[in-house]
Formats: sequence, structure tokens, C-alpha cells
Amino acid sequence: MTELRLAPGSTAPDFTLLDQDGSPVSLADLRGERVVLYFYPAAMTPGCTTQACDFRDSISSLQGAGYRVVGISRDEPAKLAEFRDRDALTFTLLSDPDHAVHTAYGVWGEKMNYGKVVEGVIRSTFVIDEQGVITHALYNVKATGHVARLRKVLGVDA
Repeated sequence: MTELRLAPGSTAPDFTLLDQDGSPVSLADLRGERVVLYFYPAAMTPGCTTQACDFRDSISSLQGAGYRVVGISRDEPAKLAEFRDRDALTFTLLSDPDHAVHTAYGVWGEKMNYGKVVEGVIRSTFVIDEQGVITHALYNVKATGHVARLRKVLGVDA
């Protein structure tokens, strides 16, 4: 079980992962932008689809407020491309198959799933400022309604 929890004021752990097109994306390359980095269990599952579509439907307001949305899962790039195409997702999806970045952010560990303790992805969202510092660390969020709550926390209109 992971004990690590990042907090506001922490430097966001850097990484380089492949995106849905197989191109490398580094967090360091996004310096100068505000980033909404969210971790989700698996592409094309009901909850993850709901959450991704909520981000898609809010992308104009988030981008208008200066935020770039990036999703991370353990799925391979080809599955991420299929997810993007199937649901018309308009933001970057990154592949972390060995869950090293999940571990660095404290989102891999024990959780309850249908009443049983399992090891896996703890659905979480981080807001990172232009200098790479975490301003919000939201662990164990729900798929449904999370994006609306996040917009409210960030003061972003719908």
C-alpha cells in the first residue's frame, strides 16, 4: 500500500510518458502552463468514460482559464488512441503501463473495490502551476461530478 501523498506546495514529480499517438510527453515540457493532471483506472470503462467525457465537455472553459488537461492510465497508447477516437476526447492521454508515475504521485495502492481490498489506481487529480508546483491534490475522487467540482474549486465557469 502506498503511503505517499503529495500536498499543495510540493513540486510535481517529473515524468516522460508516451501519449495516445506514441509520442513522448514530459511534464517539464509543460512548464509555463497550468496543468490539470488526472489519473484514472482504465480507458473505455463506464466511470472512466464518464469522467473523460466530463473533461471533454469542460475543455473550453478550462482552456479558457489557462489550464491544460492531461489524463494518465496504465493503458497502452493504442488503447488510448481508440478511447480518444471513440469518445472524441480533445486532450492528451498518457500511458504509464508499469505505474511508476502513478506510484510517484501516490495514486497506486490499496483501495476498496466492491467491498474487497485490491491494489490498483486511486482515481485522483492534481492541479500544477506554471512553475511545476502542485496547487491542488485531490485523492480518491469520484468519476461522476468530479469535473464540475474541480471547476468550482478553480473558479472556472462552465
